[in-house]
Amino acid sequence: MTITQSAEPQEPAPVGHVPVPVDSCEAFVGLLPQTRRSLLRRLAIGQAEGRVPSMMGAVVRDGLAVWSGARTSVEGEVPNGDVQYRIGSLTKTFVAVLVMRLRDEQLLRLGDPVGKHLEGTPVPDATIAQLLAHSSGLVAETRAPWWERTSGELRPEPADLFGDRPQRLPAGRRHHYSNPGYALLGALVERLRGGMPWDEVLRREVLRPLGMSRTTLQPGMPHAGGWAVHPWADVMLPEPAHDTGLMGPAGQLWSTLDDLCRWATFLLRGDERVLSAATLAEMRTPAVPPEGSAWEAGYGLGLQLVRREGRTLVGHTGSMPGFLAALWTDVDEDVAGIVLANCTSGPAVAAIAADLTGIVVEHEPRIPEPWRPLPGPLDPELLALTGLWYWGANPHTLRLRAERGLELAPLSQAGRSSWFRAEADGTWTGLDGYYAGETLRVVRDPEGSVSHLDLGTFVFTRGPYEPAEPVPGGVDPEGWRV
Repeated sequence: MTITQSAEPQEPAPVGHVPVPVDSCEAFVGLLPQTRRSLLRRLAIGQAEGRVPSMMGAVVRDGLAVWSGARTSVEGEVPNGDVQYRIGSLTKTFVAVLVMRLRDEQLLRLGDPVGKHLEGTPVPDATIAQLLAHSSGLVAETRAPWWERTSGELRPEPADLFGDRPQRLPAGRRHHYSNPGYALLGALVERLRGGMPWDEVLRREVLRPLGMSRTTLQPGMPHAGGWAVHPWADVMLPEPAHDTGLMGPAGQLWSTLDDLCRWATFLLRGDERVLSAATLAEMRTPAVPPEGSAWEAGYGLGLQLVRREGRTLVGHTGSMPGFLAALWTDVDEDVAGIVLANCTSGPAVAAIAADLTGIVVEHEPRIPEPWRPLPGPLDPELLALTGLWYWGANPHTLRLRAERGLELAPLSQAGRSSWFRAEADGTWTGLDGYYAGETLRVVRDPEGSVSHLDLGTFVFTRGPYEPAEPVPGGVDPEGWRV
């Protein structure tokens, strides 16, 4: 393995971040010794069985890097948290965030055809959402030669990326991974940012606010060298590291373990300087129905989704000649696992990163935040809305949450539950489940008293089919009977 070191001083890590020390193969804070040993053992098994020149791993929990480890096969060389590795398709998560920023600024709509904003594309009718979710039906790869091992100078225009049949499947019907689709998204970012290169937009709008100074388009010292390991002999061959040009948004970025810990924290929690938690939650939602009733993998808006041992993990994997990467987040547990390796193939980095999160969750289940009362002042009329409501004869509870939010949930297993965000006009908007995007209104009688709740024309009343209640279709005059 080749790691080129730099004599230049590095910027200090932000408060609360735990870097990987150069003189140690493991750093930790806040985890039990048994957990730390299990994490290091999983990383060591992955490096040994995968026959990897070097492998690094980290775990983020509650917004902090709580563990990191490294294994190397070269005596005297210890990778550290400031060494760059190529992260491949993890680049796509960064590009997707740039596109969602444009959406949140109302510079585009996800339903817009890409041709509305970007001229000269061979697939002008593919929507931006379809490109983000790999559901546009575009080809998986560029026309020959193999783009990952080819200089980007050979393809100076977006149209040069595609052959005679750029679209292989009907748009919007199924997931079909497309690297050239993200090249178009990178060009879209440049177009809507006044011609600024997409990586410069990324540096200014995302990397700088998050303190990710070691995530770059081109490698900077110190960085690991990329290797191919012979399948039948323990020998290695160096891999080239070309500038892929227009294909850069599909997999060009280099990053470090320290920077990716910051990125994982952002993906888990959001940052109003970059992207809100609500928009990130939207990105984590499957954009195309996963195939199969018991789906194990899906794709949102720029983020991969996998189900593992009853948990849903969100993030991305990456590969380029000489390098493999994986980053998974578990939002429910507020934990993330990251793995970097400098070999073309061999180790199952996606499984290793998932196992790192699983070890922490299994050994040290998350302790919930303490209950706290809502901040005042309290609106008595809003408090009066809480309690039992009936959709027909099905009882539901309405609870008051922070910032005038509401939670509606059935008392039994049969029914639909949702969280609702308060709006300025006195209504509430559903945030999840069946009622996502639907409007909840409080309907009052002529005297101003609360009559019922209207949720997308569904009427919720204080009693189950009470004759005096405004039940659509009326109530049988004989009432309940035995």
